[in-house]
Amino acid sequence: MAFWLFKEEPEVYSYADLQRDGRTTWSGVSNAQARQNLRKIQVGDRVFFYHTGKEKAVVGEMRVAVGPGPDPTSEDDRAVVVEVEPVRILSRPVPLARIKQEEELAEWELVRLPRLSIVPVNERQWRRIEALSQPDI
Repeated sequence: MAFWLFKEEPEVYSYADLQRDGRTTWSGVSNAQARQNLRKIQVGDRVFFYHTGKEKAVVGEMRVAVGPGPDPTSEDDRAVVVEVEPVRILSRPVPLARIKQEEELAEWELVRLPRLSIVPVNERQWRRIEALSQPDI
């Protein structure tokens, strides 16, 4: 099992939308590096849901329900999709500004490559985000 972070504008599709829908196809990824990351994802991988735009925060957790496959709605042969389902909303969103204050998260692609929409998360980073999402920190 691996860990990931997916970004989306909450005005386009929010974590609340995912909870309402119960499952969604994650599509529309056009960046080559993000597509490479998407191709590495496997069923059961855990994924942080990150709201971009004005919010800029990790808000929830998802699980990959269906692994990577071609996007049936795209004319681009390289387009890839996965299906995800909600796991939980975080007790407290973890804003990007807070993440940037963490020395151990400084080298994370979320910080270094802010335009990348699909980024890997290592276990240490995952644990730190989970800790930061707790109300007592």
